[in-house]
Amino acid sequence: MDSGNRRQSGRVVAAVLAAALVLGLGLGAWAQSPPAEPPASSQPQQQQQSPEAGGPTGDIGPIAVPKKKEEPPPPKPEPKKVEGMPDYTVRVDVPVVNVDVTVTTKDGHFIPGLNQGNFRVYEDGVPQTVTSFQRSEAPITAVLLVEFAATNYNFVYDMLNSSYVFASQLRPQDWVAVVSYDMKPSILVDFTQDKSAIYGALNSMRMPMFSETNLFDALWDTLDRMDRIEGHKYIILVSSGVDTFSKKNLDDVLKKIQATRDVTIYTISTGVLLRLMVESRMSGETNLTFLQADNQMQSFARMTGGISFQPRFEAELPEIFRGINSIIRNQYTLSYQPTNAKQDGSYRKIKVELVDASNGGPIKIRDQKGKAVKYNVIARDGYRAKQAVQ
Repeated sequence: MDSGNRRQSGRVVAAVLAAALVLGLGLGAWAQSPPAEPPASSQPQQQQQSPEAGGPTGDIGPIAVPKKKEEPPPPKPEPKKVEGMPDYTVRVDVPVVNVDVTVTTKDGHFIPGLNQGNFRVYEDGVPQTVTSFQRSEAPITAVLLVEFAATNYNFVYDMLNSSYVFASQLRPQDWVAVVSYDMKPSILVDFTQDKSAIYGALNSMRMPMFSETNLFDALWDTLDRMDRIEGHKYIILVSSGVDTFSKKNLDDVLKKIQATRDVTIYTISTGVLLRLMVESRMSGETNLTFLQADNQMQSFARMTGGISFQPRFEAELPEIFRGINSIIRNQYTLSYQPTNAKQDGSYRKIKVELVDASNGGPIKIRDQKGKAVKYNVIARDGYRAKQAVQ
């Protein structure tokens, strides 16, 4: 999308604002409706000692006790050089692909009890042999990336409600950072396990100053920062999905997502109910802009093995985030060595299927009453192979 089109998107969002004002839902409500607040039960107690912020760190492992010094062994004799034979070395770098897979019911509940034989993995349509399998339940490392711009108060209100519900369901071992964006991303709180710091960051977002929503730049910057953190990470993106004037374009962001490993994106769209209420008053161009925004949010989630949500009502949010928490804390991790070992920098498509381990046919999952349950297999679309160093 060129700069002219993105600037046009800004005018489109303004059109939604004008329509909302007709219905009494616009920025005038800012002075009348109090901002969203965290639930009283989830407010942190002042007496509780909070862990220090800083960021997730890995275990450095046990300390090895040095052995007593021993005499070094005599050097091995170097092989005699054969005249006319060139000097060379051979290095074999066998890649291992790790795929995080979540299996849920249609209602978003995690399905436990599956084993390695229940999974079949394909890369570019070719069956792969799973060499490692495990189920994990671990603390999360996540960035809460939120749109905070002066477009319409309903969008900000939806964002704050979603963010407070997400924060209320965090556990003491989780690492979370909060990043807001308008013209540019701003780190409100770096990775911390302190819930009060996260609530403080959310409480600081009350009066946005700029109407730009440079989503592509913010997502690019967040992915770039998370690439320096080991382990699996998550981005909880709460946004309208509209980009107005980013330096990066959609193609840049999609390529960045393809090149990023160990990051899953969950998206929550804002302003959905408002858009439905004023849809009849919006121009075709405005509708097209928000349709494109929805498609972008869905693509970010699908490409990384996440899920995209479009809540209409505030009451939907607790169940949505309970589902997200259940999914990201419970997952299956599969590893395989690809049959295509070329290091050519190409993008490889991944597909994961569930099968009956006894006969290789379709698996049937039933609930406690013996009724067949429909399920979803959620995994990233693929990965980009490493480029061999010439």
